[in-house]
Amino acid sequence: MEILEVDLLAFETGDHQQRRAVIDGVMRSLETGFVYVAHDLSETLLDDTYGCLESFFALPQNQKSNYVVDNSFGQSGYTGLLVETAASSDAPDWKEMLNWGAPIPDGHPLQRRYPHRYFPPRLPEDDLPGSHELLMRFHERVFDLQRRFLRIIAAGLGTHAEFFEPMIERGATLTRAIHYPAMEQAPGEQHVWAAEHGDINLITALPRATASGLQVKTKAADGEAVWIDAAPPEGRAILNSGMMMEHLSNGRLKTGIHRVVAGEGQTGDRISVVQFSHPTPWTILSPLPSCVTEERPLRFPGIAAADWVDEVLWSINLIEDSRRVE
Repeated sequence: MEILEVDLLAFETGDHQQRRAVIDGVMRSLETGFVYVAHDLSETLLDDTYGCLESFFALPQNQKSNYVVDNSFGQSGYTGLLVETAASSDAPDWKEMLNWGAPIPDGHPLQRRYPHRYFPPRLPEDDLPGSHELLMRFHERVFDLQRRFLRIIAAGLGTHAEFFEPMIERGATLTRAIHYPAMEQAPGEQHVWAAEHGDINLITALPRATASGLQVKTKAADGEAVWIDAAPPEGRAILNSGMMMEHLSNGRLKTGIHRVVAGEGQTGDRISVVQFSHPTPWTILSPLPSCVTEERPLRFPGIAAADWVDEVLWSINLIEDSRRVE
């Protein structure tokens, strides 16, 4: 299987045939869990955002540590090296992260019930003036991209075009900047940038990375599992489907299994910024009726989004007072 390229604007402005071609391309490509997407994100915004984050990760460790948010379980602020650990591994990933999302009104019931999912953004304004406005603008633009892309998936799954929109309005969507230091600095050979894993959320967007390293697990013609490099054309974002999307689609869309590894002889570091599109934590995830057929009988029971996320946060070592791996 190969990762295909689709054009978001062709879906939004094209005729029926063009829209149908985009839907078909997305559904076929997501058999790998991944798709390349032509978009209208500002290249200037991307340049400025990645430049700001490069400056943040270059700060001395004691300054970066000022942005740790206690009891956020990796959902807000700074997370240091060798903390997050893929569920498939006991060796922590060789990466550090800055996490943020959109605030919601004080006292909102979502904030009261799920406080660790709705911390106010803790961004490096003290050290990098202007970073708060820039990074929040980036979050909003990528969120809009994901909202629009979810309309393509909704059409492909046979639901109303706006099916996902109430689900993600005030959802705990998370933007995560990830710095992968040079592998020659890692403390041991057991560590990689990010071990094999799938994302828990609906979909994930990656507008850009500063170096190669992302690999996708797919199947060769003979059915054997193989790793392929994710290498989108210039100016294309990478989007992948998560566990919640596989659940809602009754297995029709697969979780995009991936890893991040430095290639043989690859030196230097890598920065990428991903955004995880999450439903509101109180969403009950159940397979869509349109995805349950005689050929594809009901596979998954319903589950609350919050409960599933909390289980995954524990499995990837982000529950601060109950680490799976020390």
